[in-house]
Amino acid sequence: QVQLVESGGGLVQAGGSLRLSCAASTIVVSLNAMGWFRQAPGKQRELVAGITTGGTTNYADSVKGRFTISRDNAKNTVYLQMNSLKPEDTAVYYCNVVRLSGTTMTPLNYWGLGTQVTVSS
Repeated sequence: QVQLVESGGGLVQAGGSLRLSCAASTIVVSLNAMGWFRQAPGKQRELVAGITTGGTTNYADSVKGRFTISRDNAKNTVYLQMNSLKPEDTAVYYCNVVRLSGTTMTPLNYWGLGTQVTVSS
């Protein structure tokens, strides 16, 4: 049983920064690929960043150059550093274990409550 708890969201002005954290209840971060997802009102959930066990990262085009995913195996935690935030980044952000199928990252069913990120213009 894996439980993931996201934190670090909040209200920030456009151009600002936030650092999201995802803490796992069991040791999973070092053993699995991990990803950050987001869902805005009226939109489908999308993968914004992923990281493999080997440290390879992947980003959605909309966040490249602005977001950075990282992990700390000792702390069993995944992070998402978000810089130069835009109003369109407003969404609930979730982390999850992901399964790799070629270059595709598919989330497993370990969804937490997410953390709200709101960017004002």
